[in-house]
Amino acid sequence: MEQSTIRFTAIDNKAEIRDVLSSVYNALLVKGYNPINQLVGYILTEDPTYITNYNGARSLITRIDRDELLQELLLHYLEE
Repeated sequence: MEQSTIRFTAIDNKAEIRDVLSSVYNALLVKGYNPINQLVGYILTEDPTYITNYNGARSLITRIDRDELLQELLLHYLEE
């Protein structure tokens, strides 16, 4: 049985990260979740079940490297 490597397309562009976070945030809102609590849970654990599957939000958030996500959030916070 031959197994091939699955390649995921990682997002490393700041604008793309912002778009993904916005989409995930909106999907969580629509489904009635508290987006901040769910995103914090995901960031702390990297458990994708914190994010809804609605509108592909779960697959979107997993395309962002967690370390890069934390770095961008911290940089954005400190710039303001």
